[in-house]
Amino acid sequence: MKLKPIILITTLFISTDCFSQEMPASPFKADMNVKDIKAILKSVVDWQINTPLTHGLADWTNGALYAGMVEWAGIAGDSRYYDWLKDIAVKNKWSYNVRTNPLGRYHADDYCVGQTYVELYRKYHDKNMIKPMSDYFDRILKDPAKGDLKFVNTKDYWSTQRWSWCDALFMGPTVWAKMANVTGKKSYLDFMYQEYKASTDYLYDKDEDLYFRDSSYFTKKENNGKKVFWGRGNGWVFAGLPIIIRELPKKYAQKPYFVNIYKKMAAKLLSLQDVNGYWHASLLDPASYPNPEMSATAFFVFGFAWGINNGYLDKETYLPAVIKGWKAMVNAVWPDGKVGFIQPVGADPKAVTNEMTEVYGVGGFLFAGTEITRLIEKGTIK
Repeated sequence: MKLKPIILITTLFISTDCFSQEMPASPFKADMNVKDIKAILKSVVDWQINTPLTHGLADWTNGALYAGMVEWAGIAGDSRYYDWLKDIAVKNKWSYNVRTNPLGRYHADDYCVGQTYVELYRKYHDKNMIKPMSDYFDRILKDPAKGDLKFVNTKDYWSTQRWSWCDALFMGPTVWAKMANVTGKKSYLDFMYQEYKASTDYLYDKDEDLYFRDSSYFTKKENNGKKVFWGRGNGWVFAGLPIIIRELPKKYAQKPYFVNIYKKMAAKLLSLQDVNGYWHASLLDPASYPNPEMSATAFFVFGFAWGINNGYLDKETYLPAVIKGWKAMVNAVWPDGKVGFIQPVGADPKAVTNEMTEVYGVGGFLFAGTEITRLIEKGTIK
């Protein structure tokens, strides 16, 4: 028998048609204190660990999960989460996802897992943990991908050798920034900035301060006539920016470039948060996709919380959005720890239901919850 999802606020989703029965009482509390937040995170993590992974261990989907998991491991006070991650990394041979088609050798999705390898290296100080990634990046620098950023959906992967889709700005530059930090190789930073700027010049809409998913969406419109800006796609970008910024040297000349994009996106995303705290699959046409979309919501909440924590965003302006967002996220957690309302793998807004879950959304949930925990521990939330 399937478990029913949690609803703490009974009026939260009245505009949707996916709830035909009364919801059970929630076993979780959405109170803003460390004990309750860690209880929710532990339930979510344990459900995920006990649920067989359905994607390849080095796949980008799991790479995003691991990136959130390693954040949780740092505050969990339980070594078994590090052990779980380390075991997977060993199975991956500390390497990236290898495609059979040689044209896919530059694909950013394939080295998203490198985020976690760097964090495990920082904990265990074993250079073998980052050597395969360093060797791979050195090969890329010797023979970088060429061509424009026009996106064509093809199995030849030629159109995804560069960061031609906005999701790539979470998958790729985060690893280049981390690797630059731990190896001291400035060439990694130079490459990261060059490619990030090229992608942003191409995909960033200066009128909306949002990213198109790829070039195929430049002229598409939603049912309400607005441009198509995918919730999770922009979540990928927005969550990636804090990861990049925190890795940059204090005096790095291009750091203001990333901070400027981050602040502009934050202001725009704040204006798009639903009154109940969540964001939708389509950022500018929520009426066509009225249900919550939790991968986008989690990434945005993480980005806001990090900005407050690190002095980039005004507490009075953004903290209410973090609190509302966290409560909306808790509402999407099932009694057994499963996180619902996560849009499946895709490239554009799609309808989402409470039964839908995916590992990258869990990763985003862990990013947000751990960053909020830090907010509380610093006394920002009282």
